[in-house]
Amino acid sequence: MPIDLKTALGAELPSQEFSWAPSDVQLYHLGLGAGARWTDPGELRYLDDKRPQVLPSFATVATTLGDTEPPKVEYPGVTIDLAKVVHGSQEIVVHRPIPATGKATATGKVTELWDKGSAAVLTRELTITDSEGEPLWTDISSIFAKGEGGFGGERGPSNKVELPDRTPDFEILTPTLPQQALLYRMCGDRNPLHSDPEFARGAGFPNPILHGLCSYGLVCKAATDTVLDSDSGRVTGFRARFAGVLYPGETIRSRIWREGNELTIAATVVERDDAAVLSGVRLTFTD
Repeated sequence: MPIDLKTALGAELPSQEFSWAPSDVQLYHLGLGAGARWTDPGELRYLDDKRPQVLPSFATVATTLGDTEPPKVEYPGVTIDLAKVVHGSQEIVVHRPIPATGKATATGKVTELWDKGSAAVLTRELTITDSEGEPLWTDISSIFAKGEGGFGGERGPSNKVELPDRTPDFEILTPTLPQQALLYRMCGDRNPLHSDPEFARGAGFPNPILHGLCSYGLVCKAATDTVLDSDSGRVTGFRARFAGVLYPGETIRSRIWREGNELTIAATVVERDDAAVLSGVRLTFTD
């Protein structure tokens, strides 16, 4: 179905009520490899049975917990085959630390729709409020849909971010497990691109790839652990563009530059000559 620009751009999305519990937070953190340092008090804060601290990146799965069906890419005026879609970018702005237990409502709209000629880029913004109507976080994400361009929209801006011209302040290696995607998908993202070899090959990949949001969470956790002493409550925002794929079992190299209360991060694949995984990465935090 061709994209209907007039209908899609600015379209209000149906509101969604959802909830989560400490076990959901624990599962998400385990999906990112939490617990590898099983005697480290800072690491174990992610896995506390009653009040686990919550990485801001948990917000990316909070609305999909319990989903067992592949996601559908459907918005007013937009219906896209899942095999054509990759995640373009993701940003979470945290208005206060995410609690270990909660009930919330998500409301949102389509804020951008760019025509890249051979592809379309759609940006969706969600506002998450608690049961009292107070804001918890803002979720801004974009998708890149191959073969869906040519609908008559504007091409849109280029958002390339330059890295600092100096040696990074930190460098971290984060290994992933061969079963990382199979574990992470238990948080609700059942896209077969991450679990079904035949589907992945049909989409142009030799094997299933790791969820982009898993890589996003892995880098968020690595930076939080290294620079913020594993205190996720200090993180106020995290954003990144998805620049390349990571296959389960590969290793992420995160190079981090600190300027005041902001981290600039480059995430690459060690085993493939440091091919990009995430770009334009920014993490903001409080003292």
